[in-house]
Amino acid sequence: MIPQLPLALRWPRRQRFEHFHAGANAAALAAVQALALQAAAPWVYLHGAAGSGRSHLLMAACQAASAAGRQVQYLPLATVVDRPAALRGVAGSELLALDDLGAIAGNRDAEHALFDLYNRARAEGSALLFAADATPAALGIELSDLRSRLGACTQFALKPLDDAERRAVLKAQAASRGIELDDSVLDWLFARHTRDLGALLDLLDKLDVASLAAQRRITIPFLRGFLREAAS
Repeated sequence: MIPQLPLALRWPRRQRFEHFHAGANAAALAAVQALALQAAAPWVYLHGAAGSGRSHLLMAACQAASAAGRQVQYLPLATVVDRPAALRGVAGSELLALDDLGAIAGNRDAEHALFDLYNRARAEGSALLFAADATPAALGIELSDLRSRLGACTQFALKPLDDAERRAVLKAQAASRGIELDDSVLDWLFARHTRDLGALLDLLDKLDVASLAAQRRITIPFLRGFLREAAS
Protein backbone atom coordinates (compact mmCIF):
# COMPACT_ATOMS: atom_id res chain seq x y z
CA MET A 1 0.00 0.00 0.00
CA ILE A 2 1.04 3.61 -0.52
CA PRO A 3 2.16 5.18 2.77
CA GLN A 4 -0.15 8.08 3.60
CA LEU A 5 1.31 11.24 5.09
CA PRO A 6 -0.62 13.68 7.28
CA LEU A 7 -2.27 16.24 5.02
CA ALA A 8 -0.14 19.11 6.35
CA LEU A 9 3.06 17.22 5.50
CA ARG A 10 2.01 15.65 2.23
CA TRP A 11 3.04 18.47 -0.08
CA PRO A 12 6.07 20.34 1.34
CA ARG A 13 5.75 24.11 1.30
CA ARG A 14 8.69 24.65 -1.03
CA GLN A 15 7.66 21.94 -3.49
CA ARG A 16 5.13 24.10 -5.33
CA PHE A 17 5.01 25.32 -8.91
CA GLU A 18 5.65 28.89 -7.79
CA HIS A 19 8.92 27.78 -6.18
CA PHE A 20 10.16 25.88 -9.24
CA HIS A 21 12.82 27.91 -11.02
CA ALA A 22 12.46 26.63 -14.56
CA GLY A 23 15.60 27.83 -16.30
CA ALA A 24 15.81 25.64 -19.40
CA ASN A 25 12.86 23.53 -18.21
CA ALA A 26 10.01 25.91 -19.04
CA ALA A 27 8.38 23.50 -21.50
CA ALA A 28 8.47 20.66 -18.95
CA LEU A 29 6.96 22.92 -16.30
CA ALA A 30 4.12 23.94 -18.61
CA ALA A 31 3.35 20.31 -19.53
CA VAL A 32 3.27 19.20 -15.89
CA GLN A 33 1.05 22.15 -14.92
CA ALA A 34 -1.36 21.20 -17.71
CA LEU A 35 -1.42 17.57 -16.57
CA ALA A 36 -2.13 18.62 -12.99
CA LEU A 37 -5.19 20.64 -13.96
CA GLN A 38 -6.52 19.22 -17.23
CA ALA A 39 -7.97 15.72 -17.43
CA ALA A 40 -7.21 15.36 -21.13
CA ALA A 41 -3.59 16.61 -21.01
CA PRO A 42 -0.88 14.23 -22.30
CA TRP A 43 0.86 12.01 -19.77
CA VAL A 44 4.38 13.19 -18.95
CA TYR A 45 7.66 11.34 -18.34
CA LEU A 46 10.43 13.43 -16.75
CA HIS A 47 14.03 12.30 -16.61
CA GLY A 48 17.16 13.97 -15.33
CA ALA A 49 19.98 13.85 -12.83
CA ALA A 50 19.57 14.27 -9.10
CA GLY A 51 18.88 17.91 -8.32
CA SER A 52 17.17 18.59 -11.65
CA GLY A 53 13.76 19.08 -10.01
CA ARG A 54 12.01 15.79 -10.80
CA SER A 55 10.47 15.22 -7.37
CA HIS A 56 9.74 18.93 -6.99
CA LEU A 57 7.58 18.92 -10.13
CA LEU A 58 5.77 15.72 -9.16
CA MET A 59 4.86 17.00 -5.70
CA ALA A 60 3.94 20.41 -7.12
CA ALA A 61 1.60 18.70 -9.58
CA CYS A 62 -0.04 16.75 -6.77
CA GLN A 63 -0.44 19.87 -4.64
CA ALA A 64 -1.95 21.88 -7.51
CA ALA A 65 -4.28 19.05 -8.56
CA SER A 66 -5.38 18.49 -4.95
CA ALA A 67 -6.07 22.21 -4.53
CA ALA A 68 -8.23 22.02 -7.66
CA GLY A 69 -10.31 19.26 -6.08
CA ARG A 70 -8.77 16.27 -7.85
CA GLN A 71 -7.92 12.99 -6.10
CA VAL A 72 -4.15 12.55 -6.20
CA GLN A 73 -1.43 10.19 -5.00
CA TYR A 74 2.37 10.44 -4.96
CA LEU A 75 4.31 7.18 -4.93
CA PRO A 76 8.08 7.43 -4.27
CA LEU A 77 9.09 3.99 -5.52
CA ALA A 78 12.65 4.19 -4.17
CA THR A 79 11.36 4.24 -0.59
CA VAL A 80 8.58 1.66 -0.97
CA VAL A 81 9.45 -1.84 0.29
CA ASP A 82 6.82 -3.92 -1.54
CA ARG A 83 6.66 -2.18 -4.89
CA PRO A 84 4.42 -4.69 -6.72
CA ALA A 85 1.83 -4.48 -3.92
CA ALA A 86 2.01 -0.68 -3.85
CA LEU A 87 1.45 -0.45 -7.59
CA ARG A 88 -1.43 -2.91 -7.50
CA GLY A 89 -2.97 -1.11 -4.53
CA VAL A 90 -3.34 2.24 -6.27
CA ALA A 91 -6.98 3.09 -6.77
CA GLY A 92 -9.27 6.08 -7.12
CA SER A 93 -6.69 8.69 -8.15
CA GLU A 94 -7.36 11.17 -10.90
CA LEU A 95 -3.63 11.97 -10.92
CA LEU A 96 -0.93 9.54 -9.84
CA ALA A 97 2.70 10.69 -9.71
CA LEU A 98 5.26 7.87 -9.80
CA ASP A 99 8.74 8.94 -8.69
CA ASP A 100 12.10 7.11 -9.01
CA LEU A 101 10.78 4.73 -11.63
CA GLY A 102 14.18 3.08 -11.98
CA ALA A 103 13.58 1.38 -8.63
CA ILE A 104 11.38 -1.23 -10.32
CA ALA A 105 13.73 -1.97 -13.23
CA GLY A 106 14.45 -5.70 -13.34
CA ASN A 107 11.72 -6.54 -10.81
CA ARG A 108 9.42 -8.72 -12.90
CA ASP A 109 6.43 -8.50 -10.57
CA ALA A 110 6.74 -4.72 -10.19
CA GLU A 111 7.12 -4.20 -13.93
CA HIS A 112 3.98 -6.23 -14.64
CA ALA A 113 2.13 -4.37 -11.87
CA LEU A 114 3.05 -1.03 -13.45
CA PHE A 115 2.05 -2.31 -16.89
CA ASP A 116 -1.37 -3.29 -15.52
CA LEU A 117 -1.66 0.06 -13.71
CA TYR A 118 -0.84 1.93 -16.90
CA ASN A 119 -3.57 0.12 -18.83
CA ARG A 120 -6.07 0.49 -16.00
CA ALA A 121 -5.43 4.23 -15.75
CA ARG A 122 -6.00 4.61 -19.49
CA ALA A 123 -9.27 2.73 -19.26
CA GLU A 124 -10.47 4.70 -16.23
CA GLY A 125 -9.43 8.12 -17.52
CA SER A 126 -6.84 8.72 -14.80
CA ALA A 127 -3.57 10.54 -15.48
CA LEU A 128 -0.04 9.31 -14.80
CA LEU A 129 3.06 11.42 -14.27
CA PHE A 130 6.43 9.65 -14.23
CA ALA A 131 9.93 10.64 -13.12
CA ALA A 132 13.21 8.76 -13.39
CA ASP A 133 16.92 9.33 -13.85
CA ALA A 134 16.95 7.96 -17.41
CA THR A 135 14.74 7.63 -20.48
CA PRO A 136 12.39 4.64 -20.73
CA ALA A 137 14.78 2.98 -23.18
CA ALA A 138 17.79 3.42 -20.87
CA LEU A 139 16.08 2.69 -17.56
CA GLY A 140 16.66 -1.05 -17.54
CA ILE A 141 12.98 -2.01 -17.81
CA GLU A 142 12.88 -5.60 -19.09
CA LEU A 143 9.19 -5.80 -20.03
CA SER A 144 9.16 -4.56 -23.62
CA ASP A 145 5.46 -3.68 -23.60
CA LEU A 146 6.01 -1.48 -20.54
CA ARG A 147 8.99 0.24 -22.19
CA SER A 148 6.77 0.93 -25.17
CA ARG A 149 3.98 2.38 -23.02
CA LEU A 150 6.39 4.63 -21.11
CA GLY A 151 8.04 5.72 -24.34
CA ALA A 152 4.66 6.87 -25.65
CA CYS A 153 4.45 9.55 -22.94
CA THR A 154 5.53 13.12 -23.62
CA GLN A 155 9.15 13.11 -22.46
CA PHE A 156 11.28 15.93 -21.07
CA ALA A 157 14.95 15.86 -20.11
CA LEU A 158 15.29 18.10 -17.06
CA LYS A 159 18.42 20.21 -16.78
CA PRO A 160 19.66 21.44 -13.39
CA LEU A 161 20.13 25.18 -13.02
CA ASP A 162 23.68 26.29 -13.64
CA ASP A 163 25.68 28.15 -11.00
CA ALA A 164 24.78 31.57 -12.38
CA GLU A 165 21.06 30.70 -12.22
CA ARG A 166 21.39 29.30 -8.69
CA ARG A 167 23.18 32.45 -7.57
CA ALA A 168 20.47 34.62 -9.10
CA VAL A 169 17.74 32.63 -7.31
CA LEU A 170 19.55 32.85 -3.97
CA LYS A 171 20.11 36.59 -4.35
CA ALA A 172 16.46 37.16 -5.27
CA GLN A 173 15.19 35.04 -2.38
CA ALA A 174 17.54 36.80 0.02
CA ALA A 175 16.51 40.23 -1.25
CA SER A 176 12.85 39.35 -0.69
CA ARG A 177 13.74 38.91 3.00
CA GLY A 178 15.76 42.10 3.17
CA ILE A 179 19.08 40.21 3.12
CA GLU A 180 21.98 41.32 0.95
CA LEU A 181 24.24 38.47 -0.15
CA ASP A 182 27.57 39.75 -1.42
CA ASP A 183 29.22 37.95 -4.34
CA SER A 184 32.16 37.08 -2.07
CA VAL A 185 29.77 35.29 0.33
CA LEU A 186 28.25 33.31 -2.54
CA ASP A 187 31.72 32.47 -3.90
CA TRP A 188 32.71 31.10 -0.48
CA LEU A 189 29.44 29.19 -0.08
CA PHE A 190 29.49 27.59 -3.52
CA ALA A 191 33.05 26.40 -2.98
CA ARG A 192 32.17 24.61 0.29
CA HIS A 193 28.50 23.60 0.25
CA THR A 194 26.25 21.41 -1.86
CA ARG A 195 24.93 23.25 -4.91
CA ASP A 196 21.52 21.59 -4.81
CA LEU A 197 19.08 24.50 -4.97
CA GLY A 198 16.66 23.03 -2.43
CA ALA A 199 19.46 22.57 0.10
CA LEU A 200 20.73 26.09 -0.55
CA LEU A 201 17.28 27.59 -0.01
CA ASP A 202 16.86 25.57 3.19
CA LEU A 203 20.21 26.96 4.35
CA LEU A 204 19.04 30.49 3.52
CA ASP A 205 15.97 29.92 5.74
CA LYS A 206 18.23 28.98 8.65
CA LEU A 207 20.68 31.81 8.01
CA ASP A 208 17.82 34.30 7.97
CA VAL A 209 16.73 33.18 11.45
CA ALA A 210 20.28 33.05 12.81
CA SER A 211 21.31 36.45 11.46
CA LEU A 212 18.16 38.07 12.88
CA ALA A 213 18.78 36.45 16.27
CA ALA A 214 22.41 37.62 16.27
CA GLN A 215 21.59 41.00 14.71
CA ARG A 216 24.42 40.46 12.21
CA ARG A 217 24.78 40.61 8.46
CA ILE A 218 25.52 37.38 6.59
CA THR A 219 29.26 37.70 5.99
CA ILE A 220 31.89 35.04 5.35
CA PRO A 221 32.92 34.91 9.06
CA PHE A 222 29.27 34.64 10.10
CA LEU A 223 28.59 31.92 7.51
CA ARG A 224 31.76 30.03 8.47
CA GLY A 225 30.79 30.06 12.13
CA PHE A 226 27.19 29.06 11.40
CA LEU A 227 28.20 26.06 9.26
CA ARG A 228 30.82 24.98 11.79
CA GLU A 229 28.25 25.05 14.59
CA ALA A 230 25.66 23.26 12.46
CA ALA A 231 28.15 20.47 11.71
CA SER A 232 29.20 19.97 15.34
